[in-house]
Amino acid sequence: MNNNTSKKLWEPSESFKTSSNLTRFNEWLLNIKSLKFDSYADLWHWSVADPGQFWEFLSEYFEINFHEPYEEVMGTEQMPGTTWFKGSTLNYAEHIFRNQTDEHPALIFRSEATETSEVSWEMLKTQVASLQNWLVDQGVKKGDTVVAYLPNIPEATVAFLATCSIGAIWSSCSPDFGVKSVVDRFLQIQPKVLFTVDGYQYGGKSFDRTKEVSELISELPSLERTVLLPYLHKSCEPERFEKTVSWQETQGNSEAQLTFEAVPFEHPIWVLYSSGTTGMPKAITHSQGGVLLEHLKYLSFQNDVKRGERFFWFSTTGWMMWNFLQASMLVGAVPVLYDGSPGFPDLNVLWGLAEETKMHHFGTSAPYLVACMKREISPGKDFNVSELRSIGSTGAPLPPEAFVYVYEEIKKDLWLCSMSGGTDVCTAFVGSNPWEPVFEGEIQCRALGCALYAFDEQGAEVTEEVGEMVITKPMPSMPVFFWNDEGNQRYLSSYFEDYPGLWRHGDWVRITERGSLVIYGRSDATLNRQGVRIGTSEIYSAVNKVKAVADSLVVNLELSGGRHYMPLFVVVEQGFSLDEDLKSEVKKRLKSEYSPRHVPDEIIEVKVIPLTISGKKLEAPVKKILLGMDVSKAANKGAMRNPDSLNFFIEFAKTIQR
Repeated sequence: MNNNTSKKLWEPSESFKTSSNLTRFNEWLLNIKSLKFDSYADLWHWSVADPGQFWEFLSEYFEINFHEPYEEVMGTEQMPGTTWFKGSTLNYAEHIFRNQTDEHPALIFRSEATETSEVSWEMLKTQVASLQNWLVDQGVKKGDTVVAYLPNIPEATVAFLATCSIGAIWSSCSPDFGVKSVVDRFLQIQPKVLFTVDGYQYGGKSFDRTKEVSELISELPSLERTVLLPYLHKSCEPERFEKTVSWQETQGNSEAQLTFEAVPFEHPIWVLYSSGTTGMPKAITHSQGGVLLEHLKYLSFQNDVKRGERFFWFSTTGWMMWNFLQASMLVGAVPVLYDGSPGFPDLNVLWGLAEETKMHHFGTSAPYLVACMKREISPGKDFNVSELRSIGSTGAPLPPEAFVYVYEEIKKDLWLCSMSGGTDVCTAFVGSNPWEPVFEGEIQCRALGCALYAFDEQGAEVTEEVGEMVITKPMPSMPVFFWNDEGNQRYLSSYFEDYPGLWRHGDWVRITERGSLVIYGRSDATLNRQGVRIGTSEIYSAVNKVKAVADSLVVNLELSGGRHYMPLFVVVEQGFSLDEDLKSEVKKRLKSEYSPRHVPDEIIEVKVIPLTISGKKLEAPVKKILLGMDVSKAANKGAMRNPDSLNFFIEFAKTIQR
């Protein structure tokens, strides 16, 4: 959408701006540091021009509890290899519990199978302390890994906080993930303890996972203990699994005192997973101090979340937004957890939750808002959303018509906080700004401390042109490393291969003259499926087990109107045909080994898969061709083993309604 024709949909009132956390920070900079900024653009430019000063001032403003003081803020501005707050120690979980209060609950929870309930701060602290005591008794210590196969429930929050409090490292997957998908992730980090449920409910159906749990335990030889939470069947006993105790057993010490292990600023807090186009899922490791500062910054200044407000984001434990949801407790907010389908019994279920909990911030994915729009859901008419201050959207670009829908059908006086970032940094690079208007189809701004630009093919910065999203200065929440990544090879190839010393994120972006942004989807071959990044290697790993399929190629296309289309192209073995039985087998394999998100929208037969001379599949060029790019710009035929193979995709592209 052209910058000059974008329609202004919302503008903050003077009281909205003056009462914002960002204004308070700006006043603090003036009064305490004698720094005066008259606009967000000025503030942003300072934050990226002098990142060392910016992040140091943030640590002062948020009164970070350093157990040991830092010797220097930044070792170098060069990426990768930047060190942050050298010599300092702290604990992320400790900063959550300093917000303990009797004025409001710590958590609010609801699921398909249960009514809404609240967890008090006193109850949360007691449960975390008891579990911390149990983990220590099991020999879990600083640097050990603890993993979870849990839904988005209070027990997952308890387990994370207990793990973090002792300096152990957390990692989680949603129980709808297949065994192979989970093993591919957890096996890399050699967990000592596993938290799991026996099953879950989704879309009104029960899914027993006891078989998968047994397989998971047997496939993770490093496990010393498993903790079972009987979630689907209360009668499920831990004795049916090896070296397993019940969740109740970990909650036996109500007198335990909660303590916090001070760890170095760059000590790992959790491992998240993001798949590239080849190989195993990348085990992205973040630091306690890095995400602490980043989450305080983003939730306070970009999202304007205030103490006591109800903060919701629809997520599973397998998505980075679950970690971001927990982080709302850092600013004293109340996370609202939901376990279940956003469409059961219909798409009104989450809006009903917003009314019931008097939600202030409603976070979701762009595809959900598009689905509500297409189903003509009218939350503003059917529910009391008077307390709602903001709508958060991420996971995929939000189309302009969905922006309009929010203001027409949800609430006119509402702040639409579209944001884009990634698992790679567990935050957003670009997002919302309480000082500026919201324009149709545009993200408001670049986040403070994020030196993000659009580069053309020659590596030059461009404005009002679509280019590669590049970050030119380090941020504390960038990964400290990838687990088991010898010589940092995968880390370097993931972000720093195309522009040495600069982070290439893999998104197409246009930065407007007024500083807002439009994201045009992934520029690489990674599949962004319903807000979850999926590696093509995961698709191929499952499809390769289907005897009748000789080879395959998959892409995901971001189309107009918020639509996604993920076709799987297959070469069928001689003697077989691509009939409904074979298609069903492929879909079943993908769903059982990974998740429903891995199932393609269509399976299409081709004679041959396009390959480079070295035998690599041309996923990105095929995607560009299907999106309408001229083949001469999309692919280098001279570097191909079989250039004529592109002819099919050139013709197929003509059938796609973009």
